[in-house]
Amino acid sequence: MALSFWTQELAIDLGTANTVIFMNDKIVIDEPSIIAIDRNTGKPLAVGVAAKKMHEKTNPNIKTIRPLRDGVIADFNASELMIREFIKLINTKKRLFAPNLKMVVCIPSGSTEVEIRAVRDSSEHAGGRDVYLIFEPMAAALGIGLDVEAPTGNMVVDIGGGTTEIAVISLGGIVADQSIRVAGDVFTSEIQQYMRQQHNIRIGEVTSEDIKIKIGAATSDLDVMPEPYTVQGPNLMTAHPVEAMVTSPEIAHCLDKSIVKIEAAILQVLENTPPELYTDIVKKGIFLTGGGALLRGLDQRLSKKINIPFHVSEDPLRAVARGTCIALKNASSYNFLMR
Repeated sequence: MALSFWTQELAIDLGTANTVIFMNDKIVIDEPSIIAIDRNTGKPLAVGVAAKKMHEKTNPNIKTIRPLRDGVIADFNASELMIREFIKLINTKKRLFAPNLKMVVCIPSGSTEVEIRAVRDSSEHAGGRDVYLIFEPMAAALGIGLDVEAPTGNMVVDIGGGTTEIAVISLGGIVADQSIRVAGDVFTSEIQQYMRQQHNIRIGEVTSEDIKIKIGAATSDLDVMPEPYTVQGPNLMTAHPVEAMVTSPEIAHCLDKSIVKIEAAILQVLENTPPELYTDIVKKGIFLTGGGALLRGLDQRLSKKINIPFHVSEDPLRAVARGTCIALKNASSYNFLMR
């Protein structure tokens, strides 16, 4: 391969909340999926962490955009700009020629043709010469070290920012799956709503997410209870500054409705699973990946409800990105990648 140094290979987990990019087995980008744009010129001002710092704090000349909503591209132009800016952050050296980009990008398993095309077009417009796509639950399974090509059933529940992807995988294909739009972002907005209704405090997305990370839980009987969280913000009626203490059981109560929806979707997939594969799953248990897997007590709650052990995989936040990276290395031999 005389020209191999002209080709750069990237594995991209284009998530609703975060984008992770691997190059040569190393994470080169792990940043929030957000971009700040100058309203007058349409030019990008910042991307990732720098743009997130501006989020909900901008003046009328600047807008921050999260180009993905519910796992799919909601703003085509912004997503293309964002991918392009992230690639620029990797390629800081001045080169005479831009490298050929070969990329594997992952997409939610419930994506429509139009949504799939949007990801492919965005990636190509951002410079991708050779673009492969992989379904998220498949990437998650690869990323936690499951043998997806074996004639045996594996079940993955990937709770991301925009979607929860549930899939049973065997022989390199998805046998039964569900993709629901209840995931980390919904948890965050439910906490915001809860603070308004129960505590009369207005809080932004950033604070709400911080509450979720610091004290969020799926059940109120945790072995280790986090300390209550002090929230500061304007009172809804008077706009005076107020503060309130929020506890972990309160958050578990406010997220209950959403977790019930995730439980129902898991049961639905199990119902659609052929009996031989079902037996494999009961033996091995079900694997939790994605940021939502970090919600305290979620694995215990699901195990209790569904009567099958649930395992939180190691470093669940990056499972999909790692799997996308493995797919990139085996792009020529994996039949389940889409061109």
